[in-house]
Amino acid sequence: MTLRPNDLNAYWMPFTANRQFKANPRMIVGADGMYFKTSDGRDVLDGIAGLWCCNAGHNRPRIVEAIKKQVSELDYAPAFQMGHPKQFELASRLASMMPGDLNRVFFTNSGSESVETALKMALAYHRVRGEGHRTRLIGREKGYHGVNFGGMSVGGMPANRKMFGTLVAGVDHLRHTHGVEGNLFAKGQPENGAELADDLERLCQLHDPSTIAAVIVEPLAGSAGVILPPKGYLERLRKICDTHGILLIFDEVITGFGRLGTPFAVDKFGVEPDIVTTAKGLTNGVIPMGAVFVQDKIYEAFMEGPENMVEFFHGYTFSGNPMACAAALGTLDTYQEDGLLTRATDLSDYWQQAVHSLKGLPHVIDLRNMGFIAGIELEPYPGKPTKRAFEAFLKAYEMGLLIRTTGDTIALSPPLIIEKTHIDFAFETLATIIRNLE
Repeated sequence: MTLRPNDLNAYWMPFTANRQFKANPRMIVGADGMYFKTSDGRDVLDGIAGLWCCNAGHNRPRIVEAIKKQVSELDYAPAFQMGHPKQFELASRLASMMPGDLNRVFFTNSGSESVETALKMALAYHRVRGEGHRTRLIGREKGYHGVNFGGMSVGGMPANRKMFGTLVAGVDHLRHTHGVEGNLFAKGQPENGAELADDLERLCQLHDPSTIAAVIVEPLAGSAGVILPPKGYLERLRKICDTHGILLIFDEVITGFGRLGTPFAVDKFGVEPDIVTTAKGLTNGVIPMGAVFVQDKIYEAFMEGPENMVEFFHGYTFSGNPMACAAALGTLDTYQEDGLLTRATDLSDYWQQAVHSLKGLPHVIDLRNMGFIAGIELEPYPGKPTKRAFEAFLKAYEMGLLIRTTGDTIALSPPLIIEKTHIDFAFETLATIIRNLE
């Protein structure tokens, strides 16, 4: 195959309809504030914070300067048996942001790696405590926990699983909380469905709770189409896990760093899990990085045996990379200086009104919102799932708005610097598009 400069053939794009894209490419060449700049010179409002990650908006000076300075001082340091100051500074700052006993931080390079790390921690924790029989992992239908084998296995999105064989053994799933009767068009957390948490008791009876190591859920499911937890649901999960000695993992790769109007979903819902996975907003999407928070009891359980021995045989070449740490510290500074971690609370009423202004439009069968997240569920074309939402995606891009679609749900998750004028533009544009969909 002969390649030309800017030839599109060599690159196999992730989670993309490659043939459709390459027939009519959508190229981004710049970004600033709330906007992307396209190759044809247009400004497109970023309605999804990149991919749920550019929470502080684009081209933020603190982050840019932090990276420039770091690359001239220390570009890389060995991740094993060596350290550098910014790793410890960042871990301390992050631990101070998390409530309760979630005081220990392990660095990764992505949300998928954070999930893999958390699952391995859970299994190893029970092993070092003398409960190595706890090997079963519980996820949830419609859950998304990245694309590595552990995350796929506990995840519950069929399209992400069906091509990859039997995945990891010893995994089961709770029923999802989508489409519960009485919850359509709920504003914020829905009233019905807390009893679905009791599905964990059913799985405990099926498998024997003494075999279950951990349960992992997204506090609010983003990639499945913005599915909110019913009131009382997470509290019930926490109680059942406590009863049976099961670790509870919150996947906050999407909900972390201000997305819900609080620093983390842990704060929003007032439920403390044993482990929290994060990534995306940690560095504002600028350099790949993730962080796993664990309770003190988990870290301390490993700190036994000879002091010269590695306690946890896990890590990555780029764990706590100096460049990523610098980007993360610049990001935390930006969040703090601009008050971004709670800004979604300040505009939550305005955002909610805008979301629910779409009620009654053709094909809109449900609306869901919390913080700066919205899910607009469209009725699918008969026999052609995803097509109607994808048409909305293409039309929105033409009209200067970038949205995300999952199935036939439009998802919005804008940078936290969004203003009322941006909200107005986004939802007026969507209303026009939806009215004109076939």
